[in-house]
Amino acid sequence: MPRRAVTRTAKLATLPLGFAGRTALGFGKRTVGRPAEAVAAEVQRRTAEQLFSVLGELKGGAMKVGQLLSIFEAGLPEEVAAPFRASLTKLQEAAPPLPAETTHRVLAEGLGPGWRNLFAEFDDRPAAAASIGQVHRAVWHDGREVAVKVQYPGADEALMNDFKQLSRLSRVVSPLFPGMDMKAVVSDLRRRLEKELDYVDEARAQKAFHAAYDGDPDFVVPGVVAQSGNVLVTEWIEGKPLARVIAGDDQAERDRAGLLLFRFILSGPVRCERIHIDPHPGNFRLLPDGRLGVLDFGGAARVPARLQESLGRLLRIGTLGDAEEVAAWLRAEGFLDADAEVDAEEVAALVAPHVEPFQEETFRYTRAWMREQTARGLGMAGQLRPGGLARHLRLPPEYLAVSRALAACGGVLCQLETEGAFRAEALRWLPGFADGPDAAAATA
Repeated sequence: MPRRAVTRTAKLATLPLGFAGRTALGFGKRTVGRPAEAVAAEVQRRTAEQLFSVLGELKGGAMKVGQLLSIFEAGLPEEVAAPFRASLTKLQEAAPPLPAETTHRVLAEGLGPGWRNLFAEFDDRPAAAASIGQVHRAVWHDGREVAVKVQYPGADEALMNDFKQLSRLSRVVSPLFPGMDMKAVVSDLRRRLEKELDYVDEARAQKAFHAAYDGDPDFVVPGVVAQSGNVLVTEWIEGKPLARVIAGDDQAERDRAGLLLFRFILSGPVRCERIHIDPHPGNFRLLPDGRLGVLDFGGAARVPARLQESLGRLLRIGTLGDAEEVAAWLRAEGFLDADAEVDAEEVAALVAPHVEPFQEETFRYTRAWMREQTARGLGMAGQLRPGGLARHLRLPPEYLAVSRALAACGGVLCQLETEGAFRAEALRWLPGFADGPDAAAATA
C-alpha cells in the first residue's frame, strides 16, 4: 500500500492523464474509420477499469472517495454513470488484495506467532476488501465461522496523507462557507478517520450494536469474537450483498432492503446512541430469512439524546408548508443567522429536497429523483455568492456525522429505487420529529 504523499499524488494524477491519452487514441481510431460510438464506449470502459485499479491500489482516503462516488452515482446522468457503475461497485468489496505473506505477518503481529492455532481453517483468499482492511473467511477453533478483518500495513500513514491533502483544500473553500467552521469540520473528520483505524474502538462499537440488536427480527449484527492489534475477528454472516440486490429486478426485495437500511440508520441512535456512518452497499447483506445483516462499525459515531431531538426537529421544520414558518423555526434552532435578511421562499426551496421523503405517507426514492435534486442543487449554487442565502446557513460540526450517514443512505435508497413509509419511520425513531412543531396536529 503506497504510503508517501508524493507517491499517492502521482498515482492519482494518472487518472486524468490516462483519460486524456485514451481520448487522443480514440480520436486517432476515429480518423481511420472506427465508429465514434464504439470508440467512446472503449474509452469509457478503459477509464472505468483504471479508476478501479488506481483507487483500489491506493486504498485509504482515495478508495473512500471511490466508495462515495459509488453511492452518489445515482445523481449523475445515466449516460455518464453507466460505464463507471460496475467498476465503482467493485470498490465496495473487491479492491486488489494483499499478498498472503503480508496478511500472515499482520496476523502474527496482532494475534501472536501461533495465530494459526486459533483457527481450525483459514482461507488466504480475501472474501472482501475495503479502504483500510480486507476480510478473510475462517473457522474459529471452537467451530464457529468467522470473518477476520486485517488492516493494511501503512493504512494509518496513507489515510493521514490523504487527509492532509483534504485539509489543504479546506483552506481554499473556507471563504465560500463563512457559516461553516471549517477548522472544526476538518478536526471532526480527522477524529473519524482515526477511529476507523482503531480496531479497539471498532470492536467496542460493534459490541454495543450487537447488544442493542441481539435477537431483533429485522437485523443481525455479528458478535465480536476476538480483537488484538490490527486484527478483528467477528462472527460470519451469509447473505446477498446489497450491491446484488441493487442489480436485481425483484422490486419487493429492493423495497424491503431499502426500508430496513433506513430503519437501521435511524434506530441506532435511539437503541445505542450510535449511528452507522458508512452505509455503502458493501457493508450490508440481505439474509435468507429476510433480515438485514450489518457489517463494519469503524465509522460509528455517538448521537446523544439532545442531538437526536434536534435532528428530528430540523426534519420536522422542513415539512412545514409555510415558508415564513420554516425560516422562523430555522432561526430559532440556530441554523439561520438571527439577523440575516433572506427570502423565506429561497430558504424553503433549499430545505425541501432533504425533507420531501417525510412529507407523504409513502415515498419512492429513484435515480431520476436524485438526478433532479443534483441538478437543482447545482442550479442553486449562485446562493454561494456574496450575500447569498447559503452564506447565512449554519451547520454545527456535531451534525456532520449524522448528515453523512443520512445522505449516503439516501444515495443507496435511490440505487435501490425503494418505496416505503419513511415518514412513519421518522415518527417512530426521531423524538424531535414526533414532538416537533405541528406534530400533534399531523399525527392526530
